[in-house]
Amino acid sequence: MQFIEETIEYIKSFGTYIGTIEWQDYAEILIIAVLLYYMMRWMHNTRAWSLMKGLVVILVFIIIANVFHMDTILWLSSNILQFAVIALIVVLQPELRKALETLGKSNIIGGLFYFVQQSNYMVTLSEKSIDEIARACYLMGEEKTGALIVIENKESLSRVDETGIKVDAEITSQLLLNIFEKNTPLHDGAVTVRHDRISCATCYLPLTSSLSLSKEFGTRHRAGLGISEESDAFVIIVSEESGRISVARDGELERNLSEASLKRLLMNTFGENREDTEKNSQGRRRRRKRS
Repeated sequence: MQFIEETIEYIKSFGTYIGTIEWQDYAEILIIAVLLYYMMRWMHNTRAWSLMKGLVVILVFIIIANVFHMDTILWLSSNILQFAVIALIVVLQPELRKALETLGKSNIIGGLFYFVQQSNYMVTLSEKSIDEIARACYLMGEEKTGALIVIENKESLSRVDETGIKVDAEITSQLLLNIFEKNTPLHDGAVTVRHDRISCATCYLPLTSSLSLSKEFGTRHRAGLGISEESDAFVIIVSEESGRISVARDGELERNLSEASLKRLLMNTFGENREDTEKNSQGRRRRRKRS
């Protein structure tokens, strides 16, 4: 890998270049650093963040192979990486399109700050919204009305909204009951929730590819798990067959929740006075890896 070799050589001889750096070079370094910072913050809110962590692991492995002169591995890496850029463009096509559309509709500075606006605040739901959601799920469970509610967290669900019908209404239990009522136009699909508002209905979600999921779960549970694997969304699933309430988070399913336990989970995740749940989420991921 010629690029890696040149980078390593540059790092080794960096001390000889310090005296030749001018103010233009400092300006370029600052501009590039700012752009990289905003790019990383934007990627943190999309699927690109998980892909980036995987690429960093691969890059570290390639650097180690270069240091120890593992020529076969380097040859394979150089040939495979030629197609990696095309693969990334295909995988991240929705995110890249959204980013370019945003830059085209606004000035450059505004577009850059748009990328990080999702990370500059803590996602919350009012206590009233939490009460209404928990109450609606309990009532739908009593009546065995199937429901799928996807609550947006830090990662945007705009790509999911594009598959549904815009609602943009205040969250009330009556409205949720009417949306998921059988044989109504909006009952089929998922409802997305954003900032104390019901954003869209009849949204399509990706199905989980997990082979370990029990056959007793139908399409609704598989869709709820699927979107929780691809985003940090909080997904509530009400079974049409049993009326049981489940929650999908981080690719895990919590079943048989009561109205009180569902409300408690929502308060811990989105409540304005909630405790720090990032550590809890990381703990769940560590337990899942150990199991």
